[in-house]
Amino acid sequence: MVEPCERKDDDETLTLTPASPISAIDRRLASRRMGAKSKGPPAAEVVADGLGIDSVGALLHHYPRSYIDRSEVDRIRDLKIGSQATVISRIKRVSRRQGRNRKAIVTVTLYDGTGYLDLLFFNQPWAANQYKEGMEVAASGVVAIYRGRLQLHKHEVEILRSGDDTVHSGRITPVHSVSEGISTRTLRELVFRALEQLPVLEDPLPASVVEAEALPSYDRAIRDIHFPREPEELARARDRLKFDELFVLELGVAFRKRRVETETVGVAHDAGGPLAAGLVGELPFELTGAQGRAIDEVRTAMQRSRPMNLLLQGDVGAGKTVVALAAALVAIDSGHQAAVMAPTEVLAAQHICSMTALLQRIGAVPFLERPETGASSQPSLLDDPTVTAPTMTFALLTGSVTGKRRARVIEAIADGSVDLVVGTHALVQEGVTFKDLSLAVIDEQHRFGVHQRIALKGKGVEPDVVIMTATPIPRTLALTYYGDLDVVVLDELPAGRRPVQTRVVRTAAQRRAAEEVIRTEVAAGRQAFVVCAAIDEDNRTQVKAAEVEAERLATEVFPDLRVDVLHGRMRSADKERRMEVFAAGESDVLISTTVIEVGVDVPNATVMLVENAERFGLAQLHQLRGRIGRSTLRSFCFLVDESEAGNGEAKARLQAMVATQDGFALADEDLRLRGEGTLFDVRQSGMPDLKLARLADDLGLVRRARAQAFETIDADPDLGDHPGLLEELRRRFQASIDWLFHS
Repeated sequence: MVEPCERKDDDETLTLTPASPISAIDRRLASRRMGAKSKGPPAAEVVADGLGIDSVGALLHHYPRSYIDRSEVDRIRDLKIGSQATVISRIKRVSRRQGRNRKAIVTVTLYDGTGYLDLLFFNQPWAANQYKEGMEVAASGVVAIYRGRLQLHKHEVEILRSGDDTVHSGRITPVHSVSEGISTRTLRELVFRALEQLPVLEDPLPASVVEAEALPSYDRAIRDIHFPREPEELARARDRLKFDELFVLELGVAFRKRRVETETVGVAHDAGGPLAAGLVGELPFELTGAQGRAIDEVRTAMQRSRPMNLLLQGDVGAGKTVVALAAALVAIDSGHQAAVMAPTEVLAAQHICSMTALLQRIGAVPFLERPETGASSQPSLLDDPTVTAPTMTFALLTGSVTGKRRARVIEAIADGSVDLVVGTHALVQEGVTFKDLSLAVIDEQHRFGVHQRIALKGKGVEPDVVIMTATPIPRTLALTYYGDLDVVVLDELPAGRRPVQTRVVRTAAQRRAAEEVIRTEVAAGRQAFVVCAAIDEDNRTQVKAAEVEAERLATEVFPDLRVDVLHGRMRSADKERRMEVFAAGESDVLISTTVIEVGVDVPNATVMLVENAERFGLAQLHQLRGRIGRSTLRSFCFLVDESEAGNGEAKARLQAMVATQDGFALADEDLRLRGEGTLFDVRQSGMPDLKLARLADDLGLVRRARAQAFETIDADPDLGDHPGLLEELRRRFQASIDWLFHS
C-alpha cells in the first residue's frame, strides 16, 4: 500500500500536490531512466513531450492499460517452463562475457535455497556494476530453459533494500501506455513515487454523492487503480473512477440543459394553425400511434417559450419526415420560417420530393415555380377569384442549385418569401440569412460537425431544434452524448410492412442463388439494389468497385436487364436523374455506393445485395437494408461475406443482422463490438473523452451518475456551492466550451 508522505529536499519540507510539475516528484528519479544514467533528457521531459503529461495530477489520471499479477512469489524449484513467475532471492554471482558480436552479456545468477535461476542482460554492461553478490532482488518474467539452466525471459528486476516496498515485482504490477524514450518501468516508478509523496487527495465529488453511492474515497481509488493489493480493490477503484468520469459528463449535460431552459427565450408557437391541421387531415395514409404521439409531443414543446431541443429517433421507415414536416408547419403557421438540413444532396432531394407530395395536398407550391414578380404578392383583382393563393412556399438549397436559381432562393430566404427551405450544409454557408427562422430540423445529425449545427441554429434567434436520426442510438449514448435533449422515439412501423429476409452469402452457389432471386423479382416487376464499397478500380482495395461491378452484371449476369450505376463522385444533376429513373421503374438494378444509405425511398425495390458486407458497421448495414422492405411486398437482403475465417467480429455483425431487424438492438450490439468512438465522432459531439468507462458495458453506472448529476444541478444550478465541480467542467469540456456554456 502506498501511503502519503512529505519529502525533504535541501532541509526544506515540500508537499507535493496534483498541480505540481511532474519534475517535482523526485529530482533524482526525473533525471534517470531504465535504472541507468540517461544520455537523453530527464524522464519528466520525455513524459511531458511524448504523452502530454506535465503535472502530477495528469500523471495520476494516466491509468494503467493492463496489469501483471506478480503478487505470488514462487520458489525456483517449483517454476514451470513457459509460465509467468516472480521470485525473491539473493544474488549468488555476477559474470560478464562478450557475445559473438562483441557485445556484453551479463549473467546474474539467483539462488533461493531451492534452486538456481539466471537473468541475462544483453548489451547492458552497466548491469555488472549495478547488481552485486549478496543483494536481495525481486525478479519477474517468463520461465525458460537454455542449455539445461533455468532463465527468466522479458524480466523485470528490482533491488530490495530494508524497509523498501517493491514497485515492479511482488505485487499486481500496472502496465502504462508509454511513448518513445520512456519505459513502462520508469513511468511506473514515477507514479509510485508521486503517490508516495502526495498527501491525502481531496475528493472532487460532493460528500453527499460519495455517501449515497457508497463509493470508496477518491484518494483510495487513485492509489488502488495504479497499485492494487488485490483484484477486489482494483475493481472497486475502477468503478469509482468510472463513476467520476460519467458523473462529470452527465453534470455537463445537466448544466447545459438547465442553462438552455432557464436563460434562453425562444418562440412560443401557435400549434393550432391551419397548415399543421390540414397536413394531418390530408395525409394519404394513416399515422402510426407512435407518429401521432410524436407530433403531439413536438407541438406541446413548440408552444413553450423556452427553445425546444428534441431528439427524434426512429428505425428506418418509421416515418420521421412526416413528424418533422408537421413541426415545420407549426412554425410557419406562427408566421416564421423553418429549415431542414440533410448531410447529402441525395437525402435533401429525397426530402424535398416526399415533402412536395404532401405539401401540395394543402396548397403549397415550390418557390421557383412561382413567377419572379410574385415572390410574396397577394392575388390581383384581375386574377380568377376561384384560384386560392399559395398558403406557403418551399425551396431546395444545395450545392447543385446555382446561378440565378440560387440567387433567387437566397434572396427569398432573406426576405421571408420562402417559408420552408430544405438543403445541405449550404444552408450554413456565408451569405445565407433567414428573415425569421424559428425551427431547425437537422437530419442524421451525427454526420455534421458541432460547429455546423451551431451555425444553423445561429441563423435564427434561439430557434427550436429537432435533431432527427434514422440511425438508432444506443441507450447509453442517448443518456450521455445526447442527454441534454428531450427524446421522442418512433418505435412503430407503418401497418403492412413485412420483415426483410436477410441471408449471409459466402459461397459461389449461394451467390448464384441470390442473383437468381434478383432475376425472379425483376421478372415480377420489382427492382434491386447492389451496394459496393468503392467507385472505380483506382479506389479499390479488394472490394467490389461500383462501375466495374455494373459492367460485369450488365454483360455477364443480367444482360437482359436494365442496369444503372450511382455513386458520390457523379455530378448532382446526374445523381438526381439516375435516382429519378430508378424510382420511376425505368431501370431494374441500381449498382450504388453507400450514397443510398439514408433517405432513398423506392417502395418497389425488394432485393438488396451488399458486396463485402464485412467491411460495414452494423448501423450502416441496417441503414442500407432499410432501403428495401418499404411496402407490403416480400423483400430480401443478401450480405456477401468475403472476410477471412478468423475475422470473428465481422461474422458477429453479419449474424446479428440475420438475427434481428430491431435497429435499437443492433445499435446496442454495434456499440458493444466497436465502441462509441467509432459509431459517432465523439470529438464532434461536444463531449469529453472517456478513459475508463465503456458505454457498452456501463449502463448501470451511467444511470446512477446521471441521476446524481441532475440532482446536483437541481440543488445548485450554477454550481456556486461547488466551485471545484465548475472548474472540473471547464477543464473536461475545454475543447467544446461553446457546447457547454452556449445553447
